Amino acid sequence: MASVRKRVRAGRTTWEVRYYDPDRRLRGRTFKRRVDADRFRAAVEVDKLAGTFADPALGKTPLAEWAGRWQATTVHLRPSTRARDAMLLERFVLPRFGRRHLAAIGQLDVRQWVADLSAQGLAPSTVVKAYQVLGKIMAAAVDAGMLARSPCRAIRLPRVEREETRFLDPAEVARLADAIDPRYRALVLLGAYGGLRIGELAGLQRRRMHLLAGTVEVAAMAVEVAGRIHVGPPKTRAARRTVGLPRLVVAELDRHLAAYVAADPGAVVFTAPQGGPLRLSTFRSRFWRAATAAAGLDGLRIHDLRHTAVALWIAAGASPKEVAARAGHTSVRTVLDVYGHLLPEADTALRDRLDAMAEAAAEAGDATVLALPGRRRSGPKVVPGA
Repeated sequence: MASVRKRVRAGRTTWEVRYYDPDRRLRGRTFKRRVDADRFRAAVEVDKLAGTFADPALGKTPLAEWAGRWQATTVHLRPSTRARDAMLLERFVLPRFGRRHLAAIGQLDVRQWVADLSAQGLAPSTVVKAYQVLGKIMAAAVDAGMLARSPCRAIRLPRVEREETRFLDPAEVARLADAIDPRYRALVLLGAYGGLRIGELAGLQRRRMHLLAGTVEVAAMAVEVAGRIHVGPPKTRAARRTVGLPRLVVAELDRHLAAYVAADPGAVVFTAPQGGPLRLSTFRSRFWRAATAAAGLDGLRIHDLRHTAVALWIAAGASPKEVAARAGHTSVRTVLDVYGHLLPEADTALRDRLDAMAEAAAEAGDATVLALPGRRRSGPKVVPGA
């Protein structure tokens, strides 16, 4: 139990709170007033019982110092995510909170910081991502026993409006494939019909091409961070998947392998013209922009090929669950959030097929009962002895 004792030195009276932390280490803190000492003693006991105790001395750590330790001990982030978080930390978090002690940053301070970032005209998505970085740092401080609770709580963030997704129809896909450098014709078709991300396309190896089965296995991603290419597993477990392809894409991939890819099973399928790794920035400036302009598709993003694939799957009758599996989404909710507006078109197509079934039954002379699997068709009733 924490205790309070009076201390008098050189005619000056103070009040010292002595207590044991959860690790059974004796701690002490001095106050000028007895009432403050009593409040602190009570708060310590409540926090210890609730499991939310944090050593006040650790709370005096500057955020910049703790952020450096957090970065050095966080090992689960992908290189691209680590680089993005470091940029947001340097540009937005440290200038405001870097010298502040962790315990001195309150919820109202964070609210004001978010409001100030928004007032600077930053995109809502940038504000949200900067806040998320601060939130991760503070949550780690709570886990480490440096704070009782994070100040990043109950903060109203600016609303991120989803960008309008752009889809191509099959004729536009063909036009773009014809306009781009022949080395990347298969990349366009695989992206538009297979739904692979650009990092997945860049990391694709020959051994993952199962053309006799008409499928491609997504097992790696290649991303460029600070001028270096990093190859690693897909973003999530769901992103590691096998995607079936239409015959026209399989035929184009077969031609591409014969013309541009070495026989080595580990050879990368899509490379730079000189054979090095495919770098997104170079590919976009040297090949993509010229091709989209020539095809009359100015402003088309590379990621729009993936949107196109999903739109084509839905138009072909794929369910949200099938779309999620093919696209490598962890949840069907993502499909509904991003592509839900396309599902009414799929519903219309479904109703058209139902109408066709009903009309076929009517033409066969039985408009009342459809031939459903497992259900016997009705016929004229036979009366014994008639």
